[in-house]
Amino acid sequence: MFIKFLIRRIVYVLPMMLITTFIVFSFILLIPGDPALAILGENATEENLQMLREQLGLNQPVLIQYFTWLADVFRGDLGESLFTGQAVEEAVFSRLGVTFQLVTTSILIAIIAGTILAILSVLKPKSWIDQFSRFISTLGAAIPNFWLAMLLLAAFSLALGWFPATGFISITEDPIGFLRSVLLPAIALGAVGMAQITRHLRSALIEVLEADYIRTAYSKGLNVRQTIINHSLRNALLPVVTTIGILYGNLIGATVVIESIFAIPGMGQLAVDSILQRDFPMLQGVVLVMIVIIIIINFATDIIYSLLDPRIEYD
Repeated sequence: MFIKFLIRRIVYVLPMMLITTFIVFSFILLIPGDPALAILGENATEENLQMLREQLGLNQPVLIQYFTWLADVFRGDLGESLFTGQAVEEAVFSRLGVTFQLVTTSILIAIIAGTILAILSVLKPKSWIDQFSRFISTLGAAIPNFWLAMLLLAAFSLALGWFPATGFISITEDPIGFLRSVLLPAIALGAVGMAQITRHLRSALIEVLEADYIRTAYSKGLNVRQTIINHSLRNALLPVVTTIGILYGNLIGATVVIESIFAIPGMGQLAVDSILQRDFPMLQGVVLVMIVIIIIINFATDIIYSLLDPRIEYD
């Protein structure tokens, strides 16, 4: 039965990928600017511009351009940059590791901070700790990540000098340097996630603590802290799994802004550079990989949730 459920999810994912990539492909072509003009410059003749547009396939209908591009994708060829001549897949995958490290660090910060705040809030209801937890989660949800990024940059990099303002060091090169380079952007990126996890986990814990089996645990002499850690947290974390899956996809999209502010050479920065240069093949490659990652994460989240919660019906 689980295999049927898995096959249905895969069948659902494939058309979603096709529709999403076609929509995004079409919108990229609507970006103002002429790639041929951007390559040849303002002094190019109309004849040369037309020849280059024909060569790049820009004069063909959108559907033909899309299916030509899609056929190349299935052959493992995402094209070449219009400006550097570098293979798109090579450029994209060289940046993917940077973005993955940044987003994963953001998720870890969101999970750890959100879980601690939610547990403290439930342990001390209506106390100043509970009020503080609610205030932090509301602030994290309300403040835009780009604004928080600039505040952190101004305070901890420019004013105090505790962290570098720009740049990125991989965790494989220097773990300490990696933490210093990624901490501020990861906090700016993960603040919204921390707020969502705090609110969802707090609500789930309160609901679970009112269940009959928790009353039984109390009757055995367990205190609130032991009950939460030993009995409530695992069940309360189930809805948080879905939140984390959705969050991961959202944060990948949000790296476009955060990586630009901190000059981190990830996929978000590559997408911005491609838009500014009208480098359509590069931008299409970046967006395609982002879409595939987000859909795969959502797919994996559905599968993990169904495995963790036996109440999910496979039919």
